[in-house]
Amino acid sequence: DSPQIKEEVLRKDDRFLTLLKDVYVESRDPPVRVKDGGGEHLPSKQEEKRLTKLGHLEALDIKKVPKGKISIVEALTLLNNHKLQPQIWTAEKIAAEYSLEVKEVNSLLEFFIPFTVQEFPKETKKAITGHKPKKLT
Repeated sequence: DSPQIKEEVLRKDDRFLTLLKDVYVESRDPPVRVKDGGGEHLPSKQEEKRLTKLGHLEALDIKKVPKGKISIVEALTLLNNHKLQPQIWTAEKIAAEYSLEVKEVNSLLEFFIPFTVQEFPKETKKAITGHKPKKLT
């Protein structure tokens, strides 16, 4: 706000101007390196996809997956089928049905087992017999 400061800011200093004129900046870009691939990008090979086998759960999952992979719903379906009918749904049949390798299917069947939910009928449930709390004396 003071006029002295405004005047000092706006005043040109000839000594600094002559020093500034002597400054010379030279800039150079680093040398361009050529990539090993020759700089050309070849079109990448597109992954081969297959339609999923979802049945009545189709709305819950994706429609296409790459060959050699399965969706979550398919994984749960094939694990459940193998659990219920292991003589029909063998690792070889699952591998052929879902375009997988037999080695990977064997690992899947060995390490992933679907849960079984069991509900007991009401008449077999035993009631917890109550006991009288002891009085402290």
